[in-house]
Amino acid sequence: MRNDDARMPIRIEEGEPVAAEESLTSANDLDDEAIARFEAAHSGGLTSQGILDALDGTKFKISEATLRKWVQLGLLPRSVRVGRKGKHQGSQGIYPVGVIRQIKRIKEMMSADFTIEEIQREFLFARSDIEETERVLGRAIDGLERAIVERAGAPAAKKLERDIGEARDLAEQLVDKLTDIENKLTMQARLRRAAV
Repeated sequence: MRNDDARMPIRIEEGEPVAAEESLTSANDLDDEAIARFEAAHSGGLTSQGILDALDGTKFKISEATLRKWVQLGLLPRSVRVGRKGKHQGSQGIYPVGVIRQIKRIKEMMSADFTIEEIQREFLFARSDIEETERVLGRAIDGLERAIVERAGAPAAKKLERDIGEARDLAEQLVDKLTDIENKLTMQARLRRAAV
């Protein structure tokens, strides 16, 4: 059993520590609004301990072994190694903050008597890939945007800024379309299961 006083704070992008109990444990049901606020505050991602801390005190609490198992099964995205600031600090695995939403979804399906195999096969088979696509597109667009800002005085900069805006819109539309297709497949699987 962990001592709550020994809990490590979750670090957000701005470097300000935020204890997990300040963010999600007051929202036992983890409604979409609470998750959206949490995702905005932790947009840089979460460590595995940060995920466990965030879910501690909610009905969606999981163990580290479960987290690792679900990652291995492809139900959750893999972490990305990120270097720590400071000399000889090494690196740590950072999960996208959307992992909280996915854990909630898995736990809800399990409480509706779906097995892990059914969830993996029928529902979340593409979720990690869609989210990875969203992250990759976001990083590419952000990098291009930074390059444009560096060339702000260039005559073509305004046109490039418009092009980046269009690219960002197209990337959002692509992710939305893929998510919509996944949701439709999920609904079909639920209807098939209900008919049995």
